[in-house]
Amino acid sequence: MNDIVLWVIEAVQAVDPVLRTVLAGLAIMLETSILIGLVVPGDTVVLVAAIGVDGWVEGIALGVTVVIGALIGESIGFWLGTWAGPYIRASWLGRRIGEEQWRRSERYLRRRGGVAIFLSRFLPVLHSLVPLTVGMSGYAYRRFIAWTLPACVLWAALYVGVAATAAGSYPELSERVHYAGYVFVGVIVVLLLVLLVGKKLLARREERHMLRISDTDEGGQQSGQ
Repeated sequence: MNDIVLWVIEAVQAVDPVLRTVLAGLAIMLETSILIGLVVPGDTVVLVAAIGVDGWVEGIALGVTVVIGALIGESIGFWLGTWAGPYIRASWLGRRIGEEQWRRSERYLRRRGGVAIFLSRFLPVLHSLVPLTVGMSGYAYRRFIAWTLPACVLWAALYVGVAATAAGSYPELSERVHYAGYVFVGVIVVLLLVLLVGKKLLARREERHMLRISDTDEGGQQSGQ
């Protein structure tokens, strides 16, 4: 197992670090852009790129590039929402997403405000819909960036920091511990599980919050009638 893990790390490190970093930034930009995030596994690309980090300079460069890529992607979604949001929503792709998802995003933003922008970076589906919805709502771009920037920084720190630290300490660990490969794989698996479970719990919590919002809105409409 040690040899396999070491081969994987060396194979990733063999890729030109500039190319590796640019590809990670591009992948996360696509993931956070208009609806593309539903099919592009940007987080996986970032994790693989982080495994190949060789030194703190490459780690910082990757983290900064990922944050910039995420901000560009979310900005694209925001401005497309501002200029062509209703057309995108009515398009074939928008209909494939489902009207309920669009309404869910609108309710979420209306009730949670800036917190919705921050948390959406960690939520499935909503991380692609919220920037569009924010753009359509007339929300100020400066306020949008103020909320999404810390979320992107936290996201990048989690993915790049843990994976790069695990890969960076592996060569030395493998020389002292014969089962280091299993430790490394275990760390990556635990990281993925923690992130997956965290997203699921956060999504479930926000779903319950939005259901309460929906029930309150419907109750208010009925009482008004």
